[in-house]
Amino acid sequence: MRIGIDLGGTKIEGLVLDKGGVERARLRIATPTASYETEVEAILSLIGELERKVGARCTVGIGHPGAISPATGLIKNANSMQLNGRPLKADLERGLGREVRMANDANCLAVSEASDGAAAGCAIVFGVILGTGVGGGVVIDGRPITGAQAIAGEWGHNALPLPADGERPGPLCYCGRAGCIETWLSGPRLEQQFTEHAGRKLHATEIAEAALGGDIEAANHMEIYCDRLARALASVINVIDPHAIVLGGGLSKMAQLYARVPELWKHYVFSEPEHIVTRLLPPKHGDSSGVRGAAWLWPE
Repeated sequence: MRIGIDLGGTKIEGLVLDKGGVERARLRIATPTASYETEVEAILSLIGELERKVGARCTVGIGHPGAISPATGLIKNANSMQLNGRPLKADLERGLGREVRMANDANCLAVSEASDGAAAGCAIVFGVILGTGVGGGVVIDGRPITGAQAIAGEWGHNALPLPADGERPGPLCYCGRAGCIETWLSGPRLEQQFTEHAGRKLHATEIAEAALGGDIEAANHMEIYCDRLARALASVINVIDPHAIVLGGGLSKMAQLYARVPELWKHYVFSEPEHIVTRLLPPKHGDSSGVRGAAWLWPE
C-alpha cells in the first residue's frame, strides 16, 4: 500500500491507497509553525499513525511546496519558509529508515488529475495550486516535467502580466521581488486586498460566495481577481499550450473562476479568441488531488 502526504501552509494531510487506488485511511493535522524540527516530527508521527490504521508498512510519497535543489539536495523556493535550506528528504528517510519519494505539490496535483482525474486523456496538463501560495506543475503524456533547476511550472514567481498603472510595482513577495503573480492571486493576498478596499474581513472563499449572493463589493473584487488570473494563465497557455488547466488548493472551490476566467483570457491568449480550446477545470478529486498524486509517486 501507498502513503501520500501533502504538506500545505496550514495543514498536513495524509492518506493510504491500496493497490487498486482505493483509499484505506486518511488523517489531517494543522501544520506546526514553531520550527522545522516540529514539522518533521509531525510528518513522521502522521505516517506512523496511518500505518497503524492499516496495519502495514507502506511506501511513502511526499508532495511539498517549492523544490529540492539538484545542486544541494535542500528544499528551495517553498512559501513555507521554515522548509527552505533544509534536508527534508534526508531527515524523513532517516526517521523512517527507508526511501521517501518527493515532488512539488503542484506536480502531484497535475499527475493525479492527468491520470484518473478531470484531465484524464489530455496530453499536456498544467496543474495550478491556488492557496496559501501559488504554484504550478506541468505533465506531458502522464509524466511530470521537473526541469534543469527543478522549477518547471513555477509561474507564481513571474511578474503579473500586462500590469495596470495601479498594479505597479506590486506587493513585495517573500522571494525578494515585487509584483509576483503569487502576491496578487494567493488566498491571503486576496483576503488582504478585499479588506483594504471594502473595509471588511472575509476568507477568500467567502468573498466568492458573497459575490454570487449579490454583494456588489465582493463581485467587483472577484472580477478583478478573475482578470488577473486570466492574464497569468494566458501567459502559460502562450508558452506550453496545455489541453487542460486544473485548479487545486483552497481557492479552486470558487465556482465563478471556471466560467469567467476562460472568457477573459480570450483577450490575452495569442490565438483566435473564438477557437481557444484549452479547458479550465476543477479537480475531480477535490483537495485530495495533491495527496493522491503523492501516493502515486510509487507507481506499479
